[in-house]
Amino acid sequence: MSTDTPGIDPLEALRAPRDPACDVFLTGPVFLDIIFTGLDSAPVRGTESWARGMGSSPGGVANMATALARLGLRTALAAAFGDDHYGEYCWDALEQGEGIDLSMSHTVPGWHSPVTVSMAYEGERTMVSHGHEAPAPAPTARTGSRAGTTGATGATGVTGAAGAAGTRGASGTTGITGDSGTSGTSTDATAPVFPQCPPRARAAVASLTPGRSEPWVATAARAGALVFGDVGWDETGRWDLDALPDLGHCEAFLPNAEEAMRYTRTDCPRAAAHALAERVPLAVVTLGAEGAYAVDGRTGTAAAVPAIEVEALDPTGAGDVFVAGFVTGTLADWPLADRLAFAGLTAALSVQEFGGSLSAPGWAEIAAWWQLIRTCDRQDPAALERYAFLDDMLPATARAWPLRRAVPTIGFRQ
Repeated sequence: MSTDTPGIDPLEALRAPRDPACDVFLTGPVFLDIIFTGLDSAPVRGTESWARGMGSSPGGVANMATALARLGLRTALAAAFGDDHYGEYCWDALEQGEGIDLSMSHTVPGWHSPVTVSMAYEGERTMVSHGHEAPAPAPTARTGSRAGTTGATGATGVTGAAGAAGTRGASGTTGITGDSGTSGTSTDATAPVFPQCPPRARAAVASLTPGRSEPWVATAARAGALVFGDVGWDETGRWDLDALPDLGHCEAFLPNAEEAMRYTRTDCPRAAAHALAERVPLAVVTLGAEGAYAVDGRTGTAAAVPAIEVEALDPTGAGDVFVAGFVTGTLADWPLADRLAFAGLTAALSVQEFGGSLSAPGWAEIAAWWQLIRTCDRQDPAALERYAFLDDMLPATARAWPLRRAVPTIGFRQ
């Protein structure tokens, strides 16, 4: 990937010598996503439907990891990768294509990658997935390299161009252990294996599951990481906040409107956000086409930001990109309303591309949007003022930035 774009490190003014080498740590399953777009309607039983567009990209937790890395945050991912061509493609796309630190990831011999097929139509999507839970790594398992490889030194260590899209912005400090000048990969067979030893990080993103506690979340919080809790649909139907044991370790909780109302037994997303703010310091509720609403439980401050209207091609991964934008603004210590606006902007830009992880925008794309929107006729001055904070961090002129995008295969030979 080219590196001829101005680098933006959103945390540059806050960095200190003894800070963690890792900005954000996350873990979870990596899928291969195959996305069909250009469908006029949902597939009909007994018929064949042809899509006008198709793309392949890493999915699952890779969506958020890629979005974080493209915003200039030094991102570390602990995940199991399949011992197949899909897994090899996903590993290379994340490590070498996006500069994500995979030193706590591992390949599972004989295990195939989980796959999701996503069909986008009528502004929504339908997904079909297949996979098996990866076995836990052995205590002495080799991490940070593909099976049968040695972990090329410097593969993820991009020196200079701090915060450039597609890199972790590290300058000689690419290893999550914080050793200066080391590679972002590790081949030490005796190194501690996640989840026994999560890396020291500024923040961590955790997927909260009813009735299930992940010990690494408490460990990360005790070490000083701000934990951002994401959540999915409660298949148990209980919708009980007390059934989310790791919620108590979270700095922020980010459900959508339906989830928030069910968890709080309210009939209004804003009321739900205020109720959630009694349980966590930051409650953020996404409202779909209506934007997002957040409450700071410490100060009582509330903020609402409307959604940006765009022509959506594929909504896959938009929620993950929103979380990545909010994490970025929080770590940069922006005002609450600016964090919401930035998160909504990055999510809106992502749905104009297809491919989940590879649809996430970089800083040059954000700058190009900001330049374009100010030249459009009949813009509401108050709406433009909402994004004026971007002036202080974006380059004066935006250049085309060749971010990797989803293509209809996992890799051409040439």
